[in-house]
Amino acid sequence: MCPECRGLIDRNATTCPLCGTRVRRPRARRSNEEINRIAGVIPIPGTATSTLIAVNIALFGISWYLSQAAADATAGPALGFGNLDPQVLVRLGAKSGRDIILYGQWWRLVTAMFLHAGIFHIGMNLWCLFDLGPMVESLFTSAKFIVMYLVTGIAGFLLSLWYRPGVASIGASGAILGLVGVLIGVSFHHGGLGKAYRGQLWRWVIYIFIFGLFFAVDNAAHLGGLVTGFLLGYLVPEGEPETRESEVVWSTLAVISVLIIAGSFALMALQLNQPLR
Repeated sequence: MCPECRGLIDRNATTCPLCGTRVRRPRARRSNEEINRIAGVIPIPGTATSTLIAVNIALFGISWYLSQAAADATAGPALGFGNLDPQVLVRLGAKSGRDIILYGQWWRLVTAMFLHAGIFHIGMNLWCLFDLGPMVESLFTSAKFIVMYLVTGIAGFLLSLWYRPGVASIGASGAILGLVGVLIGVSFHHGGLGKAYRGQLWRWVIYIFIFGLFFAVDNAAHLGGLVTGFLLGYLVPEGEPETRESEVVWSTLAVISVLIIAGSFALMALQLNQPLR
């Protein structure tokens, strides 16, 4: 795709035949069909997607362990993988309007993205991340993917904080709906093929929001992530950055995103043993 006029051109072209703009051949971009798949079906995650999956699984293991320890301390029944201790999840960084607004714990907007309430919750989210992550990472590069994932996840919890400040919520689904939004946004630049793919994505969005009407799902976080992702997918150019300057910008933004995530967990760890307010 020509970065200037957005026209579809030959992949090996060095000049756009439509507007005359010089284009650089993409270095590491793959289409959805070219994504490596296990047994031809399961997409193999890229580096950033694999790291996010690993962090989510690690936080789930920590949450489960601390939930068991809390149950043992109170002589309560042991908790299975189905439901974890809500108080433990709040300590580990759930989106809590009271703590964010009154005590300035804005890092919860980040840590909440990596926490899940049970095995079904994390299973559904990681299944979606496992499927959508490689597509977005392949289309936009790992650096852009990391930034998009963080921004859409935070945007989702910001809308949730405005709409339901008194309700604590967790989960990667806001960021995952953000990835859906990214794919919907970028599909507008791919003509008839994009229109057909967009129809499939919209059906998934409708199913998810209907599901949220009947279960304890934070649809506000879903909507915030979806809309933000759509804007990013529509506005951010696909593939490798076209200039050295833009490459530096995206690399810097990716590093900042990683530091924000690491710093948020560091702030969470500092207050982990403090009594809940």
